[in-house]
Amino acid sequence: MDVDLRDLELLEALDQHATLTAAAAHLFLSQPALSQRLIRLEERLGSPLFERSGRRLVPNQAGERMLRAARNVLWEVRAATHDVRETSRGRRQPVRLASQCAGNYQWLPPVLRAFRDRMPGVEVLIDRANDSEVIPALLAGDLDVAIVSKLDPRMSQVRLERLFDDELVAVVAADHEWATRALVRAEDFADVHLVLYDAYDPTRAPAVALPVPLDARPGRLTTVPTVTELLIETVVSTGAVSVLPTWTVAPYLRTHPVVTVHVDDPGQRRTWYCATRHAPRREQVDAFAELLRTTLTGPPILLPAAETRP
Repeated sequence: MDVDLRDLELLEALDQHATLTAAAAHLFLSQPALSQRLIRLEERLGSPLFERSGRRLVPNQAGERMLRAARNVLWEVRAATHDVRETSRGRRQPVRLASQCAGNYQWLPPVLRAFRDRMPGVEVLIDRANDSEVIPALLAGDLDVAIVSKLDPRMSQVRLERLFDDELVAVVAADHEWATRALVRAEDFADVHLVLYDAYDPTRAPAVALPVPLDARPGRLTTVPTVTELLIETVVSTGAVSVLPTWTVAPYLRTHPVVTVHVDDPGQRRTWYCATRHAPRREQVDAFAELLRTTLTGPPILLPAAETRP
């Protein structure tokens, strides 16, 4: 074979560090030694893999193809090595999960029960990554499964399987002035007190865009811990407005004096996906992703205004 694991590690290092000097330091090699290894690899393959741009090495078409292979092979070898070591110690690697919809995991218990029946002893760990960090964490191998809806240029690098559609709706107390309206528009938010999860705290970095129309300018913003019941109680007691996904607010429409109002903005409707890496996956990751699909795939979760009135 013309390529071995050390060659793949070389390609990975160049992809991550972009310069021969940095890649060589990462691999604990001298820069001339790494340069010679790259030259020999390109000679064996009969094609250059990188173009120079200043001090940086930029992969060409052949390089991109080899990098995809390197990522897949190295990930699988490392995962297999880890699994064998963990199994030899009597443990099994957990499934690491994150969702871009912070804290909205009311769908999780039935999935966990089914997963526990299928694969007893395998843990599911929930990571509270920021929305913008979920896809990078998945690609880096720090997550195994992600529930995503927000567009990210790196989504083309992961495997996406559609789960369901939902809608972001305004949530108000039953006696709020909006409660009898069919919908609200961006300008209606001008003087309102908006209450959201603390994931939307504007002092956080990176800041997360508010779940309201782009032109909306709320009069006041309050953020609370990611506890839906606390947020709902705040809406009821203060006359504030919140914006929540329909899948989150639906259970509270029967237990609390709140109603939902459609927001006149096409960006309020979203499609949710189960995201995993393209590389071969561990058995427990496949099992968990399958249970997510069978549990969550269904008709759109959209609440017609008439159905939200008490």
